[in-house]
Amino acid sequence: MAKPLAGVRILDLTHMLSGPYGAMILADLGAETIKVEPLQGEGTRKLLATDPANSLEGQGAYFITLNRNKQSVALDLKSEEGLQVFYDLVKEADVVIENFSAGVADKLKISYPHLREHNRGIITCSISGFGSAGPNFQRPAFDQVVQALGGGMSITGTDAEHPTRAGIPIGDLGGGMFGVMGILSALYERERSGEGQHVDISMLDCQISMLNYMATMYFLSGQEPTPIGNAHFVHVPYNSYRTADGHIIIAVIFDSFWDNLLEVVDFEPFRDEKYKTQPARLADKDFIDGKLNEILATNTSDYWLKLLQEKRIPCARVNRFGEALADEQVMSRNMVVELEHPSGAKTRGPGNPIKLSRTSDESFSPAPLLGQHTETVLTGVLGYSAEQVAELREGGKIA
Repeated sequence: MAKPLAGVRILDLTHMLSGPYGAMILADLGAETIKVEPLQGEGTRKLLATDPANSLEGQGAYFITLNRNKQSVALDLKSEEGLQVFYDLVKEADVVIENFSAGVADKLKISYPHLREHNRGIITCSISGFGSAGPNFQRPAFDQVVQALGGGMSITGTDAEHPTRAGIPIGDLGGGMFGVMGILSALYERERSGEGQHVDISMLDCQISMLNYMATMYFLSGQEPTPIGNAHFVHVPYNSYRTADGHIIIAVIFDSFWDNLLEVVDFEPFRDEKYKTQPARLADKDFIDGKLNEILATNTSDYWLKLLQEKRIPCARVNRFGEALADEQVMSRNMVVELEHPSGAKTRGPGNPIKLSRTSDESFSPAPLLGQHTETVLTGVLGYSAEQVAELREGGKIA
C-alpha cells in the first residue's frame, strides 16, 4: 500500500532539530526524502554518537530518530561542481527544506530565487528563529530563545520568579510542525497554479500562534498572566496531586464532575452548597487543592484512578517516560516503533502520530550512513554515469 506522500521528492538540507523533525514527518508520510549533507556530515550525526548509553553503532539518539526513512547524499555545496549536482537534483524535486541561519541559503545560492531558475514548480521552506524579514530576523536563535521571547516561559512554572521552559523543545518542534503544514499547503496550491513558492517559517511566530486564546485574553483584559503550576485559572480542582506512590491529575471542568468527585473523596466540608458552582471553588482553590493532596496521599495512584474513572472524572497518572512509552493505548496505536541501524542493530523510538484510514502504511527505514545513497541517487534519479560519479568522488565534490 502506497503512503500518502508517495511521489513527492524532498531535498532535506536541515540540521539539529526543527528542520529534521519536519522533514522526518514528511518522510514518515511517504515522501522520498534525500538528505543532502556536507562531506563531513550534518552536525546532528555527532550528537551523542559516542555516548554508550544513548547511541547505536555510532549513531546518537538524535540522528537515529530524526533521519529515519531518509537517504543520504553527501555534496560539497560550496564547490561549483557540487552546486551543479544540487541544481540537477532540484530539477527532479518538489520541495527543498532547510533551517540555516538567516542569509546562508542566499550565500550558498540555494534560496528560492536561485532554485526557481532551475524548477518553476519548486517549493522551498526555511525554518528559522525569526523568519526572513523584520528588524531582528538575523538574530541567532535556538529552542529556549524563542520559548523565552514567545511568552510561554512566563506562564510556565510555579511562580513569576522562576520562569520555566517546556520540558520538551516546543520551540524547535513547533517550527518543524508548522513547516510541514506550510509545505503541504504549497503543494496543494501548486496543483492549481503549477507554480512553486517559498514557505517562510519563524519559530517565534509559531510560539506566538500557540499562545492562542490566552493572547486574546490579554488584549481584552490588559492583565499579564502569571505561572500557576499545574493548576488552571478557571477550573477547580484542576491540578496534579500527590498519591502514596506518585502523582495523578484531576480535571474538574464541569460542575457535574464535582458532584461525582464527592462520591470518590469523602470530605464533609466539600459538600458545602457553595462549592456546587465554579466561582466558589475558584475562590477557595488553595483550600480545595490542599485538602485533596492530603486525602489522595493516603492511597496509591491505581486506587484513586480506578474510582475516578468509574465516575467518569477526567484523570490520569503523571507518567514517567517508561510508563508513557509502555501505555497500552500508546502501544495499540503503533506509537512505539522499531528503529534500525543500517548494520541491522535495533532500538525503539516514537512512531508517526498521523493516522489515515486508507493510506495507512507505516514503515521506518534506518537513518542512513553518511553518503550511503549518493551513487544510487545520482545514477538512479539524475542518470549520471558511473564514470561521472567516480570523477566527482575523486575530485572531493561528493562522498
